[in-house]
Amino acid sequence: MDFSDQIAIVTGSSAGIGEAAAIGMAQGGAKLVINYSKNAEAAEKVVAACQADGGEAIAVQADVSDDKDGAKLVEAAMDKWGRLDILVNNAGTTKFMNHDDLEGLDSADFEQIYALNLIGPYQMIKHARPHLAKSDAPSVVNISSVAGVRGIGSSIAYVASKGALNSMTLALARSLGPENIRVNAVCPGFVGTDWFRNAFGDEVFEKIADGQRKTTPMGRAGSPEDVKGPILFFASRASAHVTGQLLVVDAGMLLGMPFKIG
Repeated sequence: MDFSDQIAIVTGSSAGIGEAAAIGMAQGGAKLVINYSKNAEAAEKVVAACQADGGEAIAVQADVSDDKDGAKLVEAAMDKWGRLDILVNNAGTTKFMNHDDLEGLDSADFEQIYALNLIGPYQMIKHARPHLAKSDAPSVVNISSVAGVRGIGSSIAYVASKGALNSMTLALARSLGPENIRVNAVCPGFVGTDWFRNAFGDEVFEKIADGQRKTTPMGRAGSPEDVKGPILFFASRASAHVTGQLLVVDAGMLLGMPFKIG
């Protein structure tokens, strides 16, 4: 997919879905700000991969739940290249908690999850808006989750944050449309990343992945590469007439298994 001379910021792009999306855009010729919160070494590896694939990239540390850090990311792109065309809001967090354990989450958990999953994307869009408005092909892609559609996910706080992100995507698509800024969301199902593996350990992770393979019509668990394509589509000129869409990418998990008689 062609991203020649396009300037992009991908938050949370030192690993997983963000890494795959960033490298995919670099392969199309994009220039990228690779964002990380803590793991500078991982971010530099992504930068090297982007450069090896023909793109340009810089790594910038920022906690996008912090308004000043979000502004810093946008400033980094403007200082380096003087333009911004694409914003991918990928950074996110959760707390794994059974939904019936109402004592397992407190207001601090909700505030932390909302700060990164919802407020962070809002602030990033706020800072990026005046620069995106000058682009001839501006695009915002929010990485949400099927949890925000289905109401099932790692915790109630996470589910609620992604549902809110979906609603915000629709509202911003409507309000920024007159400026030609498109806003869409990709809603992945289970994606086998270190985010899950580190939370549960290898044995439980494999059980979850196997469960996904058994309960999705397409019979497989997702990977960052499975989510990359839809992100690149929304980010690119190929979707120039598309805004306000919530694209579920889950191998059919949301649909449930086929009905069988007997």
